[in-house]
Amino acid sequence: MMQDLVVHAVYIAYALGMLLTFGTVLTWVERKQAAVMADRIGANRAYVRLPFTQIKLVWLGLFHGLADGLKMMLKEDFKPAAYDRFAYEVAPWVVFVPVLLVFGVVPFGGALHPAELFSAWPAVAAWFGERSYNMQIAALDAGLLIIFAFGGLTVIGAMLAGWSSSNKFSMLGALRAGSQMISYELVMGLTVLGLVLIYGTVDLVDIVRQQSGIVLGFLPAWGVVLQPFAAILFIVAAMAENRRIPFDLPEAESELISGYFTEYSAMKMGLFMFAEFIEIAVIAAIFTTLFLGGANLPYMHDGGFTFPGGAEVALGHGVVVLLQLFTFLVKVLVISSFQILVRWTLPRFRYDQLLRFAWKFLFPICLANLVVTAIAVWLINVAGGTA
Repeated sequence: MMQDLVVHAVYIAYALGMLLTFGTVLTWVERKQAAVMADRIGANRAYVRLPFTQIKLVWLGLFHGLADGLKMMLKEDFKPAAYDRFAYEVAPWVVFVPVLLVFGVVPFGGALHPAELFSAWPAVAAWFGERSYNMQIAALDAGLLIIFAFGGLTVIGAMLAGWSSSNKFSMLGALRAGSQMISYELVMGLTVLGLVLIYGTVDLVDIVRQQSGIVLGFLPAWGVVLQPFAAILFIVAAMAENRRIPFDLPEAESELISGYFTEYSAMKMGLFMFAEFIEIAVIAAIFTTLFLGGANLPYMHDGGFTFPGGAEVALGHGVVVLLQLFTFLVKVLVISSFQILVRWTLPRFRYDQLLRFAWKFLFPICLANLVVTAIAVWLINVAGGTA
């Protein structure tokens, strides 16, 4: 139906705009946050001059991201003397596109009722009728599985880039990326299984909906409350998947120049770097969805708030939609900033330490957490059946 097409076109445009904006802004956040941590000023030279005036808009260096993008697009695209042309050309896109596709199943809000939203325009409200849409591009029941399916594709691009470049440093970076993905993807999967046992579904919308309840009479039923160890393990493994410091061994400038994309320049290199910053936001969005109640505040649902004790605050549909969108963006920004904070706080692992950390430390903890969760869920179900 045309109504469905219009709504999902708006969703796609919003998601693309949000991710590209986050990717650009986070380049500024990384520079400015590093400067604050090192007691420096940071990026503050790029500006936009108002036409026909001498007024320069600096805005704390926010235009540096735009300047970097323009520089990447205008630089000459050097290629190695010997390389596999097809794999070399396609690799940046194999890294970049899946990062965007992952967000397609992430709910960035609650339920949208266009007729209520456009009640002031009766013709528009009548055109939409009683239709209701979850604020999610692709409403797939297996959303959590789709995240892991698309998330695992990016390493293929990294390995293609390293192999096709005919460069030993690039090849070493590609091999590191592959082994790192295998190690930490397993950790991520095991941490999420605990949530699947608790919520009984892999549908992300349903997971968020169940987090709008309360536990122990007053705590929000967020994933981080029910699975605190899994939340910590997940964010660590996700950062390792994104190959950020202290897990940036596939790039490791001091060892491999730039790792798997050493032989890339201009906008091809820009795609690798831009994908990394967008993935920071995507990781934050997934963490928000699984562990922080999604777009909802504590005790919040699509109709307003229900507080412990039964007190309710009803809100209009438009207010709820805007509040959910804003809440989701703030949570994503906070978790993204935390990832950048870690990047400028911890030193890089050695490669043997990186793998040992995954297999001998995180993996046993994940198994223990999963076993304890399974036993707890079983006991609760037995007690509930007995009652």
